[in-house]
Amino acid sequence: MNVQTSSNRTAIAVSELNKQVKSLLENSFLSIRVVGEISNLAKPSSGHWYFTLKDQKAQVRCAMFRGNNLRVNFAPKEGDQVVVTGRVSLYEGRGDYQMICSAMEQDGQGQLQVLFEKLKLKLQAQGLFDADRKKPIPDHPKCIGVITSPTGAAIHDILTVLKRRYPGLPVRLYPTAVQGNEAAGQIVKAIELANREGIADVLIVGRGGGSLEDLWPFNEEVVALSLANSNIPTVSAVGHEVDFSIADMVADLRAPTPSAAAELLSPNGAEILANINRAERALKQRFGWLLAAKQAQLKSLRQRLRHPGERIREQVQRSDELELRLHSAMNRLMRDKRSQLNQNQSQLSRLNPSRTLTAHQEQVKQLMSRLESLTKSKIDRRKLELAEKVGRLQAISPLATLERGYALATTDQHEVIRDSRQVKAGQSINIRLQKGSITSTVTDIHTETND
Repeated sequence: MNVQTSSNRTAIAVSELNKQVKSLLENSFLSIRVVGEISNLAKPSSGHWYFTLKDQKAQVRCAMFRGNNLRVNFAPKEGDQVVVTGRVSLYEGRGDYQMICSAMEQDGQGQLQVLFEKLKLKLQAQGLFDADRKKPIPDHPKCIGVITSPTGAAIHDILTVLKRRYPGLPVRLYPTAVQGNEAAGQIVKAIELANREGIADVLIVGRGGGSLEDLWPFNEEVVALSLANSNIPTVSAVGHEVDFSIADMVADLRAPTPSAAAELLSPNGAEILANINRAERALKQRFGWLLAAKQAQLKSLRQRLRHPGERIREQVQRSDELELRLHSAMNRLMRDKRSQLNQNQSQLSRLNPSRTLTAHQEQVKQLMSRLESLTKSKIDRRKLELAEKVGRLQAISPLATLERGYALATTDQHEVIRDSRQVKAGQSINIRLQKGSITSTVTDIHTETND
C-alpha cells in the first residue's frame, strides 16, 4: 500500500482511499469459499447476478457476472443455501465491500432438498401418491408390525402408547437401522420379510425426529417402491409433526409421529371395556323385559287353556253344522243345474242347424237360377255388340276393298303407294290382291298434273 505521508499530514482523496483498500482486499483474499443463504437476489437484463449472502449474524454483498453464472448448473432463488467461490473486493463508487463470485454450488442441505423434490415429482408422475391405490387400514388389527431401530425412541413411544390403550395387542418388531448409508436397504428387507411372514395386519415404518440428513433413508426411492409394493397396509411415522418425507406420501397412511401411529392403530381398551359394560347392562335389561313379557304371555295362555274333551265336542258340533250346510248347498246347486240344463236344451232345439241348412239351400238354388239367367242375358248382349262392331270394322277394312277387285301397292319398305312420284322406273313394288300378292318391276311412270 502506497500511503503518502509528510510532516504536515497531507490528506488523500476518497477515491484514492477506496482504490488502495480494494487493492489490499484483493491481494489478501485471492480465492475464498463462503457458505450462506441467498437474499435480495437481482437479475437485471445485463445477465449479471447481484445478491446478499447471509447467515444468522452477518451478511455480505455479492456480484456474479454473466460469464461466470452461465456455468452454474441450477437456478438459485431466495432462501437457497449455497457455497460461493470468489475474491473479496471493493465497489469503489460506493465504498461497499463485496465479494466477486466465480462459482456457485448448492450447500449439502440444499442438494438434498433438490433430490427430494426431483424424486417427489418422479413418483407423483408414476401415481404412487394417488389416493385410489392406497390400501385401507384395519380398524382392529390383530398384530402390528413395527419397522424401526430396536434402541431408538420410536419403538419405546409406540410400546408405551399400546400398553396404555390396548395392552393385549401383539407387536412384531422388525429391527433395522434408521439412518446412515445402509438404512434404506435394511428398511426394504424388513418390509419384504414382514410380507413373507404375513403375521402383521399393518406395518408402522418410521423413526424419531432428526435433521434432513438423518431422515434421508425414508426419502430413498427403493424405500418408496417397497412401501408401494407391500401387500400389508403401511403407516409412515417419520420424525416430528413438521417433518414430511417421501415415505409419508407413498404409505397408505401418514402419522405425524410414532406415538400418533400407535394411537391411530390401537383400539382404546378403556373405551371398549366401557362399551362392553354398557352393552351388558342393556342386554340384561332387555332380557328382563323379554322374560317378563313371556311370563305374562304364559299366564294368559294358562287362563285360556281348556280341557281337550270340551274342544273335541265343539269340533264335532262344528263338523255336523258344516255337513248340514254342505248337503243344503249341494241340493241347491243340483236344482240350479237342472233348470239351466232345461233352458239350454230348449234353446238348442230352436237353433237346430238342420232347419237353418234347409232354408239356406233353397236360397242358394234361387240365387243360382238368377245368376244363370243374368249371365245368359249379358252374354247375348255382348254377342250383339260384337257382331255390330265386326260389321262396322268390315265396312272400313282394306280387305273389303280388295274383295271388290281392287289391289294395294306398296314399296319394298312397305309404304302404301298413293302417288306415282313415290317410285322410279326399274324399282320393285308389291301388289296385294284379295288372294295372294304379286312382286313386279316399274317400267313406265305416268304423272298426272292437277290444273
